[in-house]
Amino acid sequence: MPAEASPLKVTIQDNVKDAMRAKDKDRLNVLRQITASIKQVEVDNRADLSDDDIIVILTKMTKQRREALDQYENAGRDDLASIEKAELVIIEEFLPEALSEEEIAEAVQAAITEAGASSIKDMGAVMNVLRPKIQGRADMSAVSGQVKAALSN
Repeated sequence: MPAEASPLKVTIQDNVKDAMRAKDKDRLNVLRQITASIKQVEVDNRADLSDDDIIVILTKMTKQRREALDQYENAGRDDLASIEKAELVIIEEFLPEALSEEEIAEAVQAAITEAGASSIKDMGAVMNVLRPKIQGRADMSAVSGQVKAALSN
């Protein structure tokens, strides 16, 4: 392991070891999925990932779980939905604390001002300003809707 491993990656690896010691198979399975996703991106990019890169991966994993959860709930598959919920809880442990609705609204207004946006055509520029600041701390599709609403007024 390189000397410059990201603190978040080290935390996840420590959690894998703890889950192994505790013989917590469900938690271990999710943690191994996380480490496999990180390793895949590292191999593809031939580089060690930063905490921000890992947060992007974790955010993608939570989005996948939420989509699957919605589908299972709509299909009445409570057994599968409960598995997705449990996995979601474990993945979210490693994400930064979620922003409140007020904090998101403030960030949207600040990004609109920073990007000099005046119409819906400027939405891409606003999202580019916002994304690095709130990635992993808010549902980006919901944020996108707020930006759209703010620029439509």
